[in-house]
Amino acid sequence: MISIGAMVTAIGLSIMMTAGICYLLFRKKYEKLLLHIEEMIRQGRNGHFNEKLYDESLLSAVENEMARYVAECTVSGERSREEKEKIKTLIADISHQTKTPIANVLLYAQLLEESVADGEVKEYAKTLVQHAEKLNFLITDLIKMSRMETGIIKLCPKKESVQRLIERVVTQIQLAAHQKDIKISVMKKEAEARFDLKWTVEALYNICDNAVKYSAPNSQIEILVSIYELFVRIDIRDQGIGIRSEDQEKVFQRFYRSYEVSQEEGVGIGLFLAREIIASEGGYIKLDSKIGKGSTFSVFLPK
Repeated sequence: MISIGAMVTAIGLSIMMTAGICYLLFRKKYEKLLLHIEEMIRQGRNGHFNEKLYDESLLSAVENEMARYVAECTVSGERSREEKEKIKTLIADISHQTKTPIANVLLYAQLLEESVADGEVKEYAKTLVQHAEKLNFLITDLIKMSRMETGIIKLCPKKESVQRLIERVVTQIQLAAHQKDIKISVMKKEAEARFDLKWTVEALYNICDNAVKYSAPNSQIEILVSIYELFVRIDIRDQGIGIRSEDQEKVFQRFYRSYEVSQEEGVGIGLFLAREIIASEGGYIKLDSKIGKGSTFSVFLPK
């Protein structure tokens, strides 16, 4: 006769074998499901998803929901790409259509200002020139911003001299600084980083332009360079009006202008563009400022 102990052992082994077989079957089905989902996601990312018919089991219901989700994402992605192409075309058209008329308005306004002798008429002509310059500045910056956001502008970072970058920025901002008797002091330190020279000059110029605009006459702007293991840091330090702590993050938003500078020229695009350019290169910008004591914008460029 078979002992009770042997029977218990046999039953236990049978249960373990059954559990093992069930586990293997479940694992195989689970792996098959994951492979299905992985394939659907891959097809969706490539924009070539083909929906299939599934049975009514619970796992197939999950597969079916995933299929619908990926299909909807694929359609949404295609629409997004189409809209992006339309925006690119629109921006190119606006840029082309406005460039010549604005240039002509500015040219003829300047000629009118130079040719008239009457004091009142000359003042009108001067005002016309100022507004034409503002319009030209606004349209140019709006187009730059739109090109950056839609990916029309492609930055090409490569190893460049940081000193060369700073020299170009100082050359562009020197006249505006001179008109306010602002001294620009530059630390000369040889360093290299990876950036697109043309657009990084644009980013740093926008920061320096703000520094000049919001600094008092006979003050000073310092440009300092520090070298770290992964980044080169460029500090642009002014003695201007400063920025309130609650506004320091907002100044990088498009079209944002704080109450203190609302009467000054500008539309609030410069710092937004600067941050977008530096971020696109793998860098970042930090701001340290105190009201009445000036601001320091620190630009970190990857090495």
